[in-house]
Amino acid sequence: MQMRYRYRIEPTPAQQQMLARVFGCARVVFNDALRVREQAYRAGVKLSDSEIQRRVITAAKTTTERSGTCQPE
Repeated sequence: MQMRYRYRIEPTPAQQQMLARVFGCARVVFNDALRVREQAYRAGVKLSDSEIQRRVITAAKTTTERSGTCQPE
C-alpha cells in the first residue's frame, strides 16, 4: 500500500524571499553544471559528477557576478 501526504505551506514574505533565493541559486548551479557537462561531452572528455560540482561551485564562488547569488544574508 502506498500512502501519500500533502502539506500546504504558507510562508511569510521574508520566507518567500529566502526560498526564491535558494531555488534561484539551485537553478544557477544546475544550469552551470549542465553547461560544463555538455562542453566536456563535445570535447570528448569524461568528467565525474563530483568533478563537475567542484568546478561549478568553485567558479560560482570566485566569479563576481555569481558570488552574491548563493551567499546567505
